[in-house]
Amino acid sequence: MNRFSKPDLKKRIFTSKNLSILVFVVIIIMFIAGVNTLSEGSLGNEKEMLENALNRDIVHCYAIEGIYPPSLGYIEKHYGLTYDHDKYIISYESIGSNIMPTVMVVERNQE
Repeated sequence: MNRFSKPDLKKRIFTSKNLSILVFVVIIIMFIAGVNTLSEGSLGNEKEMLENALNRDIVHCYAIEGIYPPSLGYIEKHYGLTYDHDKYIISYESIGSNIMPTVMVVERNQE
């Protein structure tokens, strides 16, 4: 090959240097996509975990005290329930001390 002839286009693109850079970029893109997928999945489970914690604390209070908790504040104060008040709204309706309260967790719009 002389200095005036150009190498084939495929050979110029797929040199070892260019190929290693391309592989590195693909790996980085796959890593970022995987992290985004995992973070979205864990945020979806957060609401379910809050609902489970609420129900567990309600049943625990009934087992120990013999009555269902009168309010959400009572559960937070006596049973250590914590949650992000800016992210979730919890509807807690207690009908009586011997009837399990109705609980609904709603996620606020984050804009």
